Amino acid sequence: MRAWFDTEGVPPADRLAALDELFVGSDHPMGVRSPDAAGFRASIRAVDLAAVNVVDMAISSSEVLRTTRMVRQADPGLLCVVMGTTGRLVLHQGGREAVLGASDLALYDSSRPFGLRIGADGGQAALIRAHIPTALLGKSAGKLGELTARPLSGRGGFAGLLGHFLTGLRDDSGVHGPNDLARLAVIAEDLLRALVAHHLDADAGLLEEPRQGGLLPRVEAFVQRNLHDPELSPRVIADALHLSVGYLHRLFSDRETTVAAWVRQLRLERARRDLRDADLRDVPVHQIAERWGFKDHSTFTRSFRAAYGMPPRDYRHGLPTAAS
Repeated sequence: MRAWFDTEGVPPADRLAALDELFVGSDHPMGVRSPDAAGFRASIRAVDLAAVNVVDMAISSSEVLRTTRMVRQADPGLLCVVMGTTGRLVLHQGGREAVLGASDLALYDSSRPFGLRIGADGGQAALIRAHIPTALLGKSAGKLGELTARPLSGRGGFAGLLGHFLTGLRDDSGVHGPNDLARLAVIAEDLLRALVAHHLDADAGLLEEPRQGGLLPRVEAFVQRNLHDPELSPRVIADALHLSVGYLHRLFSDRETTVAAWVRQLRLERARRDLRDADLRDVPVHQIAERWGFKDHSTFTRSFRAAYGMPPRDYRHGLPTAAS
């Protein structure tokens, strides 16, 4: 795991605000508040295992909230699992509340508002959070509302296996090498899918479905997470998912488009949405282009005009096309 955020080195008065800014700017925005802003501390590490992201967090008593407005702002469609390691957690979503002690797990869905009280007994707490795109859950994704904010004991069953795996990632002191990441990614994905399927009493078909033709959802999830990266390319995508570039292109043969064209269209759609967002009206057009991975403003303008019939600045102000 790599260090992602640490309040050490941040002035005490700025620590809570710094973490809140980081959370609000994430791919599924959340806010954080604490009753002890002056004494607030947090240390966060993370690791990406292909489509699965795992975070290890030690944090002062606080509450993380994802509101309806934040869901509308951005939703990558994630199923998340949280596991307490010390202290007490309280997760609420969809009218339910799960109180979690050490080793207990619970699920939440990024597509709906939720709240997570960390250190609910007033002290510091530690937890591990993992998320996976719901697209990889197959038919199970439509039933997630039955599972969210329900306590799952991590002392046995699939929850215990997943908890043991996540704890091992947190405590790994170098046993695994870089070439093991792909293997760990497969294990993480399988455990998360198995946990969901088991608790939904799903049959084996639900587990096997994503395996058959399941590479495209993985490609889509990786691209969605990395659209902001100007270096994102078919080669980068293929390398990250341990595919050949040729095989990646073959996956798109039925879509009547190329990988590069699809990525460009996704970026244009995100930029188009931001240009019409009233909260972003003061953000310069070139910064919005950069936010979605366009290296060159003139290239962005030409691509935007070709896609939507007008330059981005005119689109932002709702001006008609020249043909109108």
